[in-house]
Amino acid sequence: MYLADARSTKSDRAAAATPGTRPGRRAAVPGTVLALGAVSLVTDVSSEMVSAVLPLYVVAALGLSPLGFGLLDGINNGVGALVRLLGGHLADRGGRGHKLVAGIGYGLSALCKPLLLLVHTVPLIGGVLAIDRTGKGLRTAPRDAMISLATAPEHRGRAFGVHRAMDTTGALLGPLLAFAVLRITDDRAERAGYGAVFTVSGCVAVLGVLLLVLFVPGRVAPAAVPPGRVAPAAVPPGPRPTLRDAIALLRRPALRRLTLAAVLLGLTTVSDSFLYLLLQRELALPAHLFPLLPLGTAAVFLTLAVPLGLLADRIGRRTLFLAGHVVLLGAYGTVLSPLHGVGAAVLVLLLHGTFYAATDGVLAAATAATVPDEQQGAGQALVGTGQALARFTCSLAFGAAWTLCGPRTALAATTVALAVAALAATRLLRPTATTG
Repeated sequence: MYLADARSTKSDRAAAATPGTRPGRRAAVPGTVLALGAVSLVTDVSSEMVSAVLPLYVVAALGLSPLGFGLLDGINNGVGALVRLLGGHLADRGGRGHKLVAGIGYGLSALCKPLLLLVHTVPLIGGVLAIDRTGKGLRTAPRDAMISLATAPEHRGRAFGVHRAMDTTGALLGPLLAFAVLRITDDRAERAGYGAVFTVSGCVAVLGVLLLVLFVPGRVAPAAVPPGRVAPAAVPPGPRPTLRDAIALLRRPALRRLTLAAVLLGLTTVSDSFLYLLLQRELALPAHLFPLLPLGTAAVFLTLAVPLGLLADRIGRRTLFLAGHVVLLGAYGTVLSPLHGVGAAVLVLLLHGTFYAATDGVLAAATAATVPDEQQGAGQALVGTGQALARFTCSLAFGAAWTLCGPRTALAATTVALAVAALAATRLLRPTATTG
């Protein structure tokens, strides 16, 4: 830990503040961001290994109904969204709080992988998954806060793009590694194959925690002010922020409007699982192609995350965030159109991956510009929690609409609602378009 504190913090400052140096890629993407990207890459390999086989495991091996799994997954996602706010608040309460809280989050998730080997009933599996989501909720806001603090404001779009690209690389590799492990253990008992996946996933998760401890600095100082700009006045240390102070951040007009826009758009964003199921049914795709759909989205996300992050720094992060939802409208429209077959599916995945590249890291970069450095964790958590709970609500409503009215009617209604939400979000974000 001390090695990381001494080496990474000094190198980041030197890259940004050395007299006579020309700002470039090294200054725009500090070592702290690359270290966090490596941690996320390895952790996502571990997480996606489990995500790739968990539905089959609980439905086929343990006998849980698909509806039961859907409710289980939805509840656990809700738990992660709520815990995110607590994680952001705790991270702001000390000089080393960001790394400590993120480390606890990564550690909890690593612990859950081998625990899946020991539980075989729905309540116990639900408890393990809830702990895993708690870990994810705890680590997300502190991680994004460290990225924001380590990067100069004008380069945050690029930095978050680099981080999300590395994170998505793990999302691509995880399912492939899981299927490779299952293939190797194909001649053994069914549960033994799943057990091998959980074991390998746990080992990979531990590696991610070690990378965090060794290479991410414990204290991330705000990036140096670029030459020619006036540094803000130093603020004397005050009392530690309380949870009430974190909620009070919503009094800031820019953050409040950004949070409302994220919530409105999240309420009309169909979950990935539902979209892939719609693709398979509406476009008449062969069933054997279904596991490749998430990889298609991830590949596009990986390819475009950095270029769109750079574009966000130039044209405005709010502008690109709204444009990403317009792209999502195109994906929904393609599913509803008369197009069928593999070609239409490729177009939908291209649009879907572009949507994520234009919104995920871009929203975090936009959020960073609306809150003070000492409350970056809380600010990221507020916006992220609002968006996650809104998407959770959309999933429940979409599932109910599918059951009552059918998938096409449910998607058509969601598409209209997304168009209305995008117009409302445009009006919300217009007054602060020049601030991030």
